Amino acid sequence: MKVIGRDPATGRTLCVTTDGGVIAEVRPATGTAEEWLAPGLVDLQVNGFAGHDVNDAELSAETVVALVRALWRVGVTTVLPTVVTASEWRITRAVAMIARARGADPGVAHAIPYVHVEGPFLSDQDGPRGVHDARHIRRASIKELHRWGALAGMVTVSPHNEAAIEFIAAAARAGVRCAIGHTHACPEQITRAVDAGAELSTHLGNGAHALLARHPNYLWAQLANDRLAAGFIADGHHLPADTFKAMLRAKGLDRAHLVSDCTELGGMPPGRYRTPVGGEVELSPDGRLSYVGTPFLAGASRSLADGVANAIAMANLTLADALRLATANPGRFVGGRGVLRPGAPADLITFAWQPGDSTLGIRTVVANGAVVVQA
Repeated sequence: MKVIGRDPATGRTLCVTTDGGVIAEVRPATGTAEEWLAPGLVDLQVNGFAGHDVNDAELSAETVVALVRALWRVGVTTVLPTVVTASEWRITRAVAMIARARGADPGVAHAIPYVHVEGPFLSDQDGPRGVHDARHIRRASIKELHRWGALAGMVTVSPHNEAAIEFIAAAARAGVRCAIGHTHACPEQITRAVDAGAELSTHLGNGAHALLARHPNYLWAQLANDRLAAGFIADGHHLPADTFKAMLRAKGLDRAHLVSDCTELGGMPPGRYRTPVGGEVELSPDGRLSYVGTPFLAGASRSLADGVANAIAMANLTLADALRLATANPGRFVGGRGVLRPGAPADLITFAWQPGDSTLGIRTVVANGAVVVQA
């Protein structure tokens, strides 16, 4: 198969040839292509999309398959379904359903390398806890992690006590990636967590106190630590543009990536809804998801393709740099995906973005060498 499009970095036309699920060749092509060409988007944090939610108590393998296919339509070819704080039984069941979906569908197996469990080993304080159910916040346990199943490959944890730091060390030794998030840990505990093996920060700047000491605090400690990569939600609601721009500059483009943190209301029309996480919520026409009758956010509803376009506007990024934050950079955490080079997975998108657009405008999606979306 051959896919032709413009290189976002140079504007020149490229031809990518695929063979057997991998990229065989990337070469210049003659002529002018109308659409841009990039690797498929990599989203490390997705609770749901288009009415499908992996945190639904009645989650089925069919729902997981439908979620992956819905995400293909917005250019996401690699996704970490994100299971949030709940009872051990419910987390274990969700991971098992996702594993069942992978076993039933090769396309889903390729799209989902592993599961991200966000919690339940988080801060119990209002603010850092976010929308996570306080009834199920609990002490970090490596034994519980193992009971979730082998597909639980990333865990967001708050390193605010010794048990959590010991958990990070044990999980890292077992090959599980650990992210710092929803925390009230002090800077020294942040450093100890990184020493123990924590690799990244979950949606940095969110899941935090509304008011905190200007310095020192856990945000500065994570921004300053060059061993931590950081995920950011660039939906225009979770971080103001100036905050996002400053945090991105502090962390640096090499150590930053975008996540959608999307809920099942992503891609849905505005209105009032009841969700498995958050209860009664309202989705505004501009994509802001909030608790009914309050100014408080109740999750995210914008896709990663929207996030790339928003990041360009919010931080004055080039198209190539914004795409890097949603492809190669998060791709490091899923086996080196998100790149256009021979031997890499044949996950590709073409899109029709123009300056000022609020999303990428996905046209074609190739996942594992197969065309799954053709506009």
